[in-house]
Amino acid sequence: MQTKSINLPIQLVQRLEHAAKHADRSVEEIAAASLESSLPVDPELPEEIAAELAAMHVFSDDALWSASEPTFKSSAQARIQELIALAEERELTSEEQQENQELVQEYKLSVLRRAKALSTLAQRGHQISPT
Repeated sequence: MQTKSINLPIQLVQRLEHAAKHADRSVEEIAAASLESSLPVDPELPEEIAAELAAMHVFSDDALWSASEPTFKSSAQARIQELIALAEERELTSEEQQENQELVQEYKLSVLRRAKALSTLAQRGHQISPT
């Protein structure tokens, strides 16, 4: 990871130090987490997803744990597998290609939501176990 030094007002540095002390984390971790949660997300994301991700830093821990649960349905997963199998046998129709693209997009957004929720929980000091 590349780093860069920046000048900050002393009052802000003191607030970061205070937060780091109480969270038992480094000032750098607190500063990075604060910036990450306040900066705009990828501009190519759908507006509602971007707004949801941007707001996650103010979610309660319970809401974040809830958001970290998988939302991609097993039936959608099975359909992607069916489409992959079909694509190995023949060229997908335009409708099947469209359906596959939509399902893959839905999956990616589900993973993005989960990742952001888990990242925010980890920044708050929660232990995140790999699943």
